Amino acid sequence: MSFVDMIKKSVIAEFTGTISVDKILISLLISFLIGVFIIYVYRKTFSGVVYSKSFSLCILLLAMVTSMIIRTISSNLALSLGMVGALSIVRFRTAIKEPTDTGFMFWSITAGIMAGAGLYLVSIIASLGIGLLYFVGYTMGFKLNRQYLCIIKYDNSAENSINEELAKLPKTKLKSKSVSKDGIELAFEVELSGDDTSVLDSFKKLKGVHSASIISYQNDFGA
Repeated sequence: MSFVDMIKKSVIAEFTGTISVDKILISLLISFLIGVFIIYVYRKTFSGVVYSKSFSLCILLLAMVTSMIIRTISSNLALSLGMVGALSIVRFRTAIKEPTDTGFMFWSITAGIMAGAGLYLVSIIASLGIGLLYFVGYTMGFKLNRQYLCIIKYDNSAENSINEELAKLPKTKLKSKSVSKDGIELAFEVELSGDDTSVLDSFKKLKGVHSASIISYQNDFGA
């Protein structure tokens, strides 16, 4: 047997597996359970403004679909080449708003690959380890202080009182200030511990303040 024949035989041997119903169901079940766990971690660590249910379903679908793709291409060489060619012409143009969403998508795809390849125990242990370590890192390093955008509308006569209240806050950064005949609109960034929004009460009590609102805010650019 020549060297080329040995290479051909070794390559074909990698694609001689058969697709059975029980293997498909196990891969689907494992990828589904891991996908649910990823969604649970995503919801517990979500820090955006609006939670997207469609993105959570996308994570679940990615895990299951990827496991089926891997299960299919690992059984037949022709199918694997055709699948690669089909997937190469697909273009995904959906914008990812949060950087961490990309990480969760890769996590889901990786779990689906391992489940489709039959590495069930490895996929479960790896996903549990990633979820635990990520949750610990999020709790310790990123949940101490949260950034908010505070918007206050007031009369010109309340300018001094507003400045005095701003000086009492631990850390603020001016974002915008507009002056009109109706009064002044001030927007500034403030860091608060947890979900404590009692800072609004001190501004509402001031004479000349029309409204005070606070918005969950993420400054990812260091501006």
